[in-house]
Amino acid sequence: MKTILIIEDDEILRSNTAELLELSDYKVLTASNGALGIEKAKNHIPDLIICDIMMPETDGYGVLEALTANESTKHIPFIFLSAKTKHKEIRKGMDMGADDYLTKPFDEEDLLNSIEGRLEKSQILLNQNKPALNQEEEENLKDIEQLKNFFYAEGKVKNFKKNENIYEKGERSNQLFLILKGLVKTHIIDINGKELITGLYKPEDFLGFTSFDKSIPFNESATALEKTEVVGISKEYLKDILQENQKVSLELMNLLTDNLSEVKKQLMRMAYSSVRKKTASTIIRFAELMDKNPEMAIRISRNDLAANAGIAPESLIRTLSDFRKKELIAIEGRTIRILNLEALQQMN
Repeated sequence: MKTILIIEDDEILRSNTAELLELSDYKVLTASNGALGIEKAKNHIPDLIICDIMMPETDGYGVLEALTANESTKHIPFIFLSAKTKHKEIRKGMDMGADDYLTKPFDEEDLLNSIEGRLEKSQILLNQNKPALNQEEEENLKDIEQLKNFFYAEGKVKNFKKNENIYEKGERSNQLFLILKGLVKTHIIDINGKELITGLYKPEDFLGFTSFDKSIPFNESATALEKTEVVGISKEYLKDILQENQKVSLELMNLLTDNLSEVKKQLMRMAYSSVRKKTASTIIRFAELMDKNPEMAIRISRNDLAANAGIAPESLIRTLSDFRKKELIAIEGRTIRILNLEALQQMN
């Protein structure tokens, strides 16, 4: 999950913008003036900064100047947000190194598009600057983290929109993927035409392993639950690397075994747990995967929740309504906010 820092002295605008971004699946930090903003940026290193110009303590230009001069923050994408519309003011900010400039009042879609564009550009630059592994490094991968770095350096990056398939059941499996950002579900359709979610995957998870035999088809489909970026490595290429690195091969095997154990646990819950227990466990599971604090909103479709829990959407909706009446959760449109995590964890 990407972190965005909002530096804005207008409390209402700051709060509304933060809520908008949280509902769009960003983690949000806020600061009420430039001096606090500089401190938070240095302490937390956000993925992007949105900053007003006219503020007490330190104005937006001062914030940008201070962060640009700091080695740990100079790379952070920076968007100015201001009521100033004169060309010379905009030019000044861009000349100082700002990545974009939005004027108040801003359009919600314009803000989100600007953020997505800046983050994508930042990721591309990051990938371009990753050093490639030489032959000696390829033959001496020590652990899973180095294997992930190998994916970063040698793999091919692919981007998927929300609800877009990464691969479909029956397709020939010739790559193993590492998720860079987003959330992915694997799923099948049973004999009654009902979708069942077989797994949920977050950033830093591997995806798509069947075997090292390219002729083996995928036995499930994988679909992006939100805007997702993955990097893929040819299984043939990866097989050669792992043959030279037995320790990494063993770690990868253990990781895949843990994934299978989690699938088995999920199947047991689907088979034997009550509808209330299934619903509660699924909400908590999605919150964990999306890196949400209990008080933050989870934006996920009811159908995906029902498919993961293994219950009918109608049963899920009735249970959610009951949870809301008992103040275990709050429902705001398509989002769910956990109010009583302990009660959900202890649900029978």
